[in-house]
Amino acid sequence: MAKKASRSSTASAKSAGKAPTGRAPKRKATAPRKAKASKRSRSLAAIDGDLLKLLAERIAATEADFRIAEDPRTASFDPGLEQQLFNRLRDAAGDAIPSETLQGVWREILAAARGRLSPVRVAYLGPAFSFTHLAALERFGQAADLVPVESITSVFEEVNRGQVDYGVVPIENSTDGRIVDTLEMFTRLPIRICGEVQIPIHHNLLSRSPRSEIVEVYSKPQALSQCRDWLARSLPNVVKRAVASTSTAAELARDKPGAAAVASRQAAVQYGLDIIAENIEDSGSNATRFAIIGDEEPAPTKRDRTALLLHIPHKPGQLAEALACFDRYRINLSWIESFPLRGETEGYQFFLDAEGHRSDAKMKKALADLEKHATRLEVLGSYPRSPRQSA
Repeated sequence: MAKKASRSSTASAKSAGKAPTGRAPKRKATAPRKAKASKRSRSLAAIDGDLLKLLAERIAATEADFRIAEDPRTASFDPGLEQQLFNRLRDAAGDAIPSETLQGVWREILAAARGRLSPVRVAYLGPAFSFTHLAALERFGQAADLVPVESITSVFEEVNRGQVDYGVVPIENSTDGRIVDTLEMFTRLPIRICGEVQIPIHHNLLSRSPRSEIVEVYSKPQALSQCRDWLARSLPNVVKRAVASTSTAAELARDKPGAAAVASRQAAVQYGLDIIAENIEDSGSNATRFAIIGDEEPAPTKRDRTALLLHIPHKPGQLAEALACFDRYRINLSWIESFPLRGETEGYQFFLDAEGHRSDAKMKKALADLEKHATRLEVLGSYPRSPRQSA
């Protein structure tokens, strides 16, 4: 009897043009939601309007600060002050906003102000979305005029000829160590290091072909080296081919059936590739330090690095005596690389990173002592140490 009554009630409701008992019409249920959504939209629009106004004011105020400086161009490039700004914002925001988000927003604000003052041209090892390009974006933002070139040598030459304001070149990788092409160019051209960027390097296998159909993998030699164990284990019979950059590899993977690239996630988006396998680097802490090269020297920040090029006589004990200059003044050396001298001259040249600024009193004394032991000593630059960006 209960079932019959239920069916009768339902039929009666239908004949009256009403919804069955317990099922209110959707339009009645959604009306309050639409009202709330409309209210939220108006609230968001008001917030967006406030943000736009404040962003415009911040860009204008930053530009004004640059213009009143004694040297506006130098003032617009101050890695130390920018890092202080990012630290202050991070501390003020706490956990409310990720520090990477804050830094990204303010980086673009600063870049927009620089662009209104005078467009900043920056050369980098291209094509677009190579890891060097990502480092250039990290330091200079989207508003800069980023110029891709074909080699590290070309980056140095563009800076040396004054065709660009700055260059971005890789200098050291946590897995593979020194970048030989970069260090070689410092011996040939009078270029300074005026900043650095450290970014985590995550490699991905990119292709338009299924993994089972991949017959060759392209990337730059360093990227292939940083993934050598994964490639040997996962694609043992696939041919590995070295090319100039990870972006060039992505272009080849896009155009050749059966080809894959080792490159960034951003390259996958840029070149329309599928991510076949992600984070294939052998070290989870893989990172690269990039040098910002130009003709400026930032002011001391108390967290600085001084890069040196050193030649000493090729005799027993000379290197130990040279390095003792830093121990004498309690200066930490964070990096030492050696290269044989070119030509018929016997001996080695050394690249060193010392913690501190060349204007520091103890650094001045150490360099004065070091010069007594050197046949060639050049300060390649003093600049703020860059924190490593999170993965």
